[in-house]
Amino acid sequence: MTGVQRISAAAAIAAAALALSAAAAGAAGQPPAYPAMAPLARYLIDRDAEIAMARSAAPPSVSGEATVLVLGPRGYETAVKGKNGFVCLVERSWTSPFDATWFWNPTIRAPICYNPPAARSVLSYTMKRTGWALAGWSREKMAAAMKAQAAAKALANPAPGAMSYMLSPQQHLTDADGAWRPHMMFHVPLADAAAWGANRPGSPIMLDTDHAPGPEPESVFMMAASAWSDGRPAPAHAH
Repeated sequence: MTGVQRISAAAAIAAAALALSAAAAGAAGQPPAYPAMAPLARYLIDRDAEIAMARSAAPPSVSGEATVLVLGPRGYETAVKGKNGFVCLVERSWTSPFDATWFWNPTIRAPICYNPPAARSVLSYTMKRTGWALAGWSREKMAAAMKAQAAAKALANPAPGAMSYMLSPQQHLTDADGAWRPHMMFHVPLADAAAWGANRPGSPIMLDTDHAPGPEPESVFMMAASAWSDGRPAPAHAH
């Protein structure tokens, strides 16, 4: 999730509210809440808890046989070897849009399960960003490097059929309190909202237009789900 997105962790409605609050904070002369990466320990969580959280991104019928990755001091490592080609993990704040105010927020948790085409393609964006973050790169250096790789066509395009689940009630995708809606994401080569009828009255398809697109060569269209991965109905008023 490069922006829940993808952050996974970058939902359109929550982002709009946060943009307004960020503008107000800037007008008041307040410094950014997360100017740089916090100590790594603040981003790490208990291994068993992380496995369970990663699995909560999709229904048990999907995540129960998925490969599960957990974050360690040197990056993501395989905690469980799966059988169905799906890959589940908990992404951190640096997979958010580069202009997100919460880019270094150590409390961000974005459980996501990629289907096989997405695991073969767009998951590589998360791995690059994570490697750079753990190497101590600044947000600006990461953005410049990703932009350069995109310009050189060194980044994988989303594979046909790439999608992901974000149905976890434990997700914390932005600075807003609580979980956003459970949703599925469809990863496609760069496209505008009109191509999918997104963000139109009555359309269930959403595209985050509150943040600059890319630089990864994908657009992430989202569709809200009515229930969390454990089957509980999601509140209609969720963020």
